[in-house]
Amino acid sequence: MPGSVHRPAVVPREVFAYWSIFLRNSASNRTVDWLQSILFEGDRRVAWIVLALICVGAGALTGTYVAVLTPLLSLAAAVALAVGLLMLRSIRWGFFALVTVACLLPFAALPVQIGFTPTFLDVVLLVIFFVWVMSFLSPRREEFIATPVGGLVLLFMALACAAFVAGMTHSRPTSYVIRHFAEILLAIGLFFIIVNSVRTTEKLRQIVAVTTLVGAAEAGVAIVLYVIPTDWSIRLLSALGRFHYPTGAGVLRYIEDDPELAMRAIGTAVDPNVLGGLMVLIGGLLVPQLFAHRPIFKRWIVAGMLGLIGICLYLTYSRAAMLGLAAGVGFLALFRYRKLLIIMLVIVVLMMFLPQTQAYVERLVEGIQGEDRATQMRFGEYKDAFTLISRYPWLGVGFAGTPDIDTYLGVSSAYLLMAEQMGLIGVAAFLLVMARHYTTMLGAWRRIRARADDLEPLLLGAMAGLGGALVAGVLDHYFFNFDFPHSVTLFWFFVGIGAAGAQIAKNYVISADRS
Repeated sequence: MPGSVHRPAVVPREVFAYWSIFLRNSASNRTVDWLQSILFEGDRRVAWIVLALICVGAGALTGTYVAVLTPLLSLAAAVALAVGLLMLRSIRWGFFALVTVACLLPFAALPVQIGFTPTFLDVVLLVIFFVWVMSFLSPRREEFIATPVGGLVLLFMALACAAFVAGMTHSRPTSYVIRHFAEILLAIGLFFIIVNSVRTTEKLRQIVAVTTLVGAAEAGVAIVLYVIPTDWSIRLLSALGRFHYPTGAGVLRYIEDDPELAMRAIGTAVDPNVLGGLMVLIGGLLVPQLFAHRPIFKRWIVAGMLGLIGICLYLTYSRAAMLGLAAGVGFLALFRYRKLLIIMLVIVVLMMFLPQTQAYVERLVEGIQGEDRATQMRFGEYKDAFTLISRYPWLGVGFAGTPDIDTYLGVSSAYLLMAEQMGLIGVAAFLLVMARHYTTMLGAWRRIRARADDLEPLLLGAMAGLGGALVAGVLDHYFFNFDFPHSVTLFWFFVGIGAAGAQIAKNYVISADRS
């Protein structure tokens, strides 16, 4: 009516519109119409009463939910639900969740039992595979890409299965072994999903950005846990016990497990060497962004992230990881960024002469000379590993155990461990996969070096991170040890993003030639 005053509805129609879609899919249309008539068209006093009752009911349900699950678990469940919905919507969110879990909560498990305790990593991997299979079965699916290395990856997986089956003749696998072997196969199979899902430079940039961001965040967490009082560190790490993390004073790690010696940074990775391996991957992936024409973050942010990674790696006292990162950065210096040679030289000089680094340098020299206890124990493991490999050279002894009472599975070298479990044939297949993978990536890089400024640092970063991991694997085992499935997953994740980058480069060159 003319002259009447417009009074807004108690609930804006735009807000109710989103919820009405959900309500119409979960309740009767009559209920939705009733709520709409009260909130928009009825008496305002009644509308306020109904709205208050809805708020009280929602609060009561939320309070009950938090009381039953505890605040931490209820928050985790809410976050998991939101992330799960995003993952089902797009496989890209699955990749984001994968690297986040693998970097920040690698050993976290659900507080439920289904014959075994599923980890966050298990759930994320299964969702990724489910979403990809469903998308691949869609009529609008894209053509499957095998890449030049895909056939060799399948051969490696087949050999792993053959070694596993052959090993069952002398050692019955436990549920623990079966589960973790399945995780290894899922981790390797992730290669094909990444290649077939990441088909543009922009998608690859997003994945690299999230991966480096959560990796640097883990480095920051590790540094904070290292510098705060040890009682606080123990209390904070023990709080993860409800997610099946270790608890108590034993969560902290020291050089040679001697509390009288220096403490080693662990973050949420449980093991300092595993944390060092993560820093190798993330550091190698991030270094080329310092020189990129359009880095994934501002250059000063990239430098800060690399600073966190370098400090964290130093505090792990992992000599294998330090050598691995040096090898990865050295690869970049020799092939593309010669300025890195000067930076590396300055870092070496500082470590040689700064008083704060003398203990670290001394430990590194002792390791090279084989004088410390940890290195001597490694030599003993190598000797036992060669004994086992000499007895079962071709397909190894499988993943469950050894047939001889005087031998055992386990050695601080990914390649020797692989030889124990899969034999020399398995090691040869793995090296063939890596050789073919690197020739493909190097060929792609040479073709786009002067033409794809955004793609080049992504491809070089994948090569540097993976190369550092391969070097670190000579002296450590976590990239092929199913006791550390997240490390194995991250390794093959890097193989996948490297192959995806090479495939994008190939398509880029073809498109450029046609135009």
